Amino acid sequence: MKIIILGAGQVGASVAANLASEANDITVVDEDAATLQELQGRLDIRTVKGHASHPETLAQAGADDADMIIAVTNSDETNMIACQVAYTLFHTPTKIARVRSVEYLNHMRLFAQEALPVDVLISPEQLVTDYIQRLIENPGALQVLDFAGGKVQLVAVHAFYGGPLVGHELRDLKEHMPGIEARVASIFRQGKPIAPEGDTIIEADDEVFFIAAHKHIRAVMGELRKMDKAVKRVMLAGGGNIGMRLASAIESRYQVKIVERQEVRARMLSETLDKSIVLLGDAADEELLLEENIENTDVFCALTNDEEANILSAMLAKRLGARKVMSLINRASYVNLVQSGTIDVAISPQQATIGSLLTHVRRGDVVMVHSLRRGAAEAIEAVAHGDRGSSKVVGRSIDEIKLPKGTTIGAVVRGEEVIIAHHDTVIETDDHVILFLADKKCIQEVERLFQVGVTFF
Repeated sequence: MKIIILGAGQVGASVAANLASEANDITVVDEDAATLQELQGRLDIRTVKGHASHPETLAQAGADDADMIIAVTNSDETNMIACQVAYTLFHTPTKIARVRSVEYLNHMRLFAQEALPVDVLISPEQLVTDYIQRLIENPGALQVLDFAGGKVQLVAVHAFYGGPLVGHELRDLKEHMPGIEARVASIFRQGKPIAPEGDTIIEADDEVFFIAAHKHIRAVMGELRKMDKAVKRVMLAGGGNIGMRLASAIESRYQVKIVERQEVRARMLSETLDKSIVLLGDAADEELLLEENIENTDVFCALTNDEEANILSAMLAKRLGARKVMSLINRASYVNLVQSGTIDVAISPQQATIGSLLTHVRRGDVVMVHSLRRGAAEAIEAVAHGDRGSSKVVGRSIDEIKLPKGTTIGAVVRGEEVIIAHHDTVIETDDHVILFLADKKCIQEVERLFQVGVTFF
């Protein structure tokens, strides 16, 4: 696929790295020559220096025959106009734009084909907000990812000493929870994937990914670790777009405090939010945190634009007694560094955004992609089409499907029914199949499995 990425910032560079590794023809456009040179030095891509929405720049980047344009510059306006130019002058089939401003997102009619022809809108702030909200709702989880409109969830947890299933074989899961269907999709032990078999023994500190229907998630988590108490008190450091959205989404169910250092913004937050308490101050101020009873806080989320400040304030909050701390971090190297230490969850906006973008790049009918473990693994939701003659999956039991090494089918959603996959589960046409790929390098093999043969048409 020929893809033009507009913007070589953190998201653009991450997307380029992900897509270039999958044999796509990638061109990255940016105004910063040094950034482009660095990117081209480590990736097999083309680069073009120029303004992302200018017709000449797009033509130079190969927009005449591009399959897709992904506009992720720092300017909403540039991203939107670039999609308009690509549609009007180059008839680009798929146009994706990152738009951050709520003022635009509140008026979705702007993005109709007859207005601003953007096929897919990506709002990183909303994606991150939804992601954090799911983590708050599931205490103890490292990741919580939705599939099939929320009917199925993939959850990552650290198996703790004292968890009922720790030290037992996976096949014991069914005996511990009669009537509850779940499947362990993958286990990572000391950073390396282990294919889950019936006789695999779960050890303390394993990172376990499991799939279950939404209503059964809490029960399965209880088997892998001592259950965390339900969340009541949440403190947010930073009242920017993400902080405000998150507070608005959760303030009806939790006691929410926001710490904001800018007086004008703090006043606006206090006028906009209904129940949240807004505090003017610095979240890295030990006295302030102690005054606000940080030791009784269930979840502390550091969400400012300064990732160093996020790391420091989250570490301080943890030291002062906050039960669980999360930090918004942009740099991948920082994510790996902090999540193994004091900070419970490092939240990467890039990973959330990349998953959303990859959904539209995958071949075959792929409706959801989640990037996992800093991009090394993936979970996807693919729709099976055709019949036994034209498809490599339809009409076949999971035992018969030749899945790449490290790939497991965790669940099948058939209409409203959630079917946890077993070796004799037969895939039917129009099933939504949830797969876990321990190594995303296998993605092309998986895509080919779900592509329908010519005879079907």
